[in-house]
Amino acid sequence: MRILFVGDVFGSAGRRIVREHLGYIVHGRSVDLLIVNAENAAGGFGLTPPIADELFDLGAHVLTTGNHIWDKKEIIDYLKSVPADSHDRPRRVIRPANYAPGSPGFGVYQGTLPSGQEYAVVDLQGRVFMANNEDPFRTADALLKEITAKIIVVDFHAEATSEKCALGWYLDGRVTAVIGTHTHIPTADDRVLPGGTAYQTDVGMSGPYDSIIGVQKELVLERFLTSMPNKFEAARGDPRMAALLIEADPATGHALSTERLLLGE
Repeated sequence: MRILFVGDVFGSAGRRIVREHLGYIVHGRSVDLLIVNAENAAGGFGLTPPIADELFDLGAHVLTTGNHIWDKKEIIDYLKSVPADSHDRPRRVIRPANYAPGSPGFGVYQGTLPSGQEYAVVDLQGRVFMANNEDPFRTADALLKEITAKIIVVDFHAEATSEKCALGWYLDGRVTAVIGTHTHIPTADDRVLPGGTAYQTDVGMSGPYDSIIGVQKELVLERFLTSMPNKFEAARGDPRMAALLIEADPATGHALSTERLLLGE
């Protein structure tokens, strides 16, 4: 089976470039499972229910998120609107599983494709240079005891390259893929680890590359040069869609190959 993971959709430029490319890639490459990181989709910071619906309408099976999940407050009631056993759209938006107990929403989703193939998507957040969340390594151990699907994709939303690489090796052979998000710069290290887990340190941003990781350049430079607070605004120029295409064996859950995609207008 083929899995397409689309990297952090950033603002309106990111949504536009994803909308431009997804249809022909999904059909032309016979994609079975489509996962999109959507935590920056609303103006570069957060996710709203209408934008979640927009991405689901494009064919996404699951939307993953990260540290900006609470930036748009309306997403909280959206995540709370469904029970754990639901398969409705709000249940298919997941936040990091290693957030504090009682946080709105869920950190893992298990579903079934029309073919009958079961799959699971896990969202985890790193701790190095990030918020004070629970240990992602032990959280992954606990979740894997409960997941019955063979196909398991992990979105690891983390800052430090070393932490991402460590989780990839830690989960090698136990999940189909560990895909890094958050830093918005696509890395050239996609590969299948010896145990059969596809890995990439960061899939990259689907958004405006005429920017500093999605934000208007002048605003970021002002922050660096003056250390004064200012409001960041999403850039719009040179949009590109970053994604990772994974071929996997549905019987074993092991990845067979990876292919990086970076598509402009």
